[in-house]
Amino acid sequence: MITIEDLTFTFGERALFKDVNLKFLPGGCYGVIGANGSGKSTFLKVLSGDLDYDKGSIHFAKDQRISVLKQDHFAFDDYSALETVIMGNTELYAIMKEREAIYEKEEMSDEDGIRAGELEDIFAQMNGWEAESDAHALLNGLGLAEQDHEKMMGDLDDSRKVRALLAQALFGDPDILILDEPTNGLDLESISWLEEFLIRFENIVIVVSHDRHFLNKVCTHTVDIDFGEMKLFTGNYDFWYQTNQMLQKQRKDQAKKTEEKAKELKEFIARFSSNASKSKQATSRKKVLEKLDLSSLTPSSRRFPYINFKPERPCGDLVLRMEGINLHDGEIVIKNLNLIVENTDKIAFIGAMHTTKTAFFESIMKERSVDSGSFEWGQTIKASHFPKENTPFFEESLSMTDWLRQYSPENKDETFIRSFLGRMLFSGEESLKDVRVLSGGEKVRCMLSRMMLDAGNVLILDEPTNHLDLESITALQQGLEEFSGVVLFNSHDHEFVQAIANRIIEFTPNGVIDRRMNFDDYLVDESVKTLRKELWQNAQDQNIL
Repeated sequence: MITIEDLTFTFGERALFKDVNLKFLPGGCYGVIGANGSGKSTFLKVLSGDLDYDKGSIHFAKDQRISVLKQDHFAFDDYSALETVIMGNTELYAIMKEREAIYEKEEMSDEDGIRAGELEDIFAQMNGWEAESDAHALLNGLGLAEQDHEKMMGDLDDSRKVRALLAQALFGDPDILILDEPTNGLDLESISWLEEFLIRFENIVIVVSHDRHFLNKVCTHTVDIDFGEMKLFTGNYDFWYQTNQMLQKQRKDQAKKTEEKAKELKEFIARFSSNASKSKQATSRKKVLEKLDLSSLTPSSRRFPYINFKPERPCGDLVLRMEGINLHDGEIVIKNLNLIVENTDKIAFIGAMHTTKTAFFESIMKERSVDSGSFEWGQTIKASHFPKENTPFFEESLSMTDWLRQYSPENKDETFIRSFLGRMLFSGEESLKDVRVLSGGEKVRCMLSRMMLDAGNVLILDEPTNHLDLESITALQQGLEEFSGVVLFNSHDHEFVQAIANRIIEFTPNGVIDRRMNFDDYLVDESVKTLRKELWQNAQDQNIL
């Protein structure tokens, strides 16, 4: 158990959180949410002891082992991936190294023999004989190929390092597991494995993530950091969000009676309980919800952006036709692509070939040439592009208002321009800020303002949820769900893809898989799994990879 009493942390003159009182109990998975800059990662660093706090106290049960997902990707470059994982249990690793040092001696003294015997007892009690096999299992589950297990961390690329560091955090059944953005860099299979691991995990998990599907799948509780306060809610992110929306609605209507409020909330809780995951957490979650004190629920004061894409005109019958497109540039592989986009399509482009998806979007926007083939946009089409890399858009010294005005040739009115910034929560003096000093999330919100202003009927978005907080991701999702035009997009956010896409296209090195279905159905479709395996195997046989 973790008990937090009157915890306060200040950054300069600003209190990131103040007088926090919380309890984290074994068996609970606590998702920490909040706007960008609210202090989520800082809170995890305070809990793990990496940062000192100003006042208050944090109490852990005696002898509890805390395991943290390391953020320094270079700290273990001189160790193999397998050894890095075992180092997650520092006590066991120290025993292993001392034991190895004794056995490597050419001659052992009597003292060495006695110490070796002591170490063998401790090693066995700590399941040391199973350490390597457990580490291998974690690395396999997180998608690190067997041949990479013995490689030095310094020889692995960043995505494989992330998997090894995550396996390190999970290793050895820690009492408290602290994870900051654990799904970053993972593919869908690895995320699914991690979800199941955490559902089965019986100790305390405290996690920060922008992946709502992940939070909904694993979390039993939600900790909302809201303008310096921390509030603990029972339930996952969707439960927090829907309850918060309901409470805000009821607060606006003060005439509602308390009994009506309670009845509506209880009905919602009943629906939530019956739809809960079939994991072992579901039963205990339902019991907690039944005991929920409705009077303790208060809405968050955070604001959600308003994202509304309105096309100037509807799409005609022809949106986009591609014939025989080939592009091969390093890791980028597009092979004999034939594609017809229809005017009702909202297509998610998925798969492990991330650079290929970006190259595809750049090609249809005529920002990159293809090796061969042709494509044709319909005459009614106005495509608006959200690129993955937006740095070139923010190199000139301009206020946000002046920056956005350059993308509005027909209407330069100050009020008109600021209305689009206001939708993205830039108001008052904020809209005068120089765009060169904006954070990653602020730049993304500016780019979305630009897209709303552009009024295209085809939206092309390459990883639009990167750098956004949960509120902005939710607002963007709703905006794209309601959009009447065509959407072509790429995202690692499971919930985002599932909610928006009605067609899935997966790039492989030897062709594409194209299915008209939602994302969840695509993931379990046996014909898709078989075809994917064949395409990747063919690519290996033909030395395309």
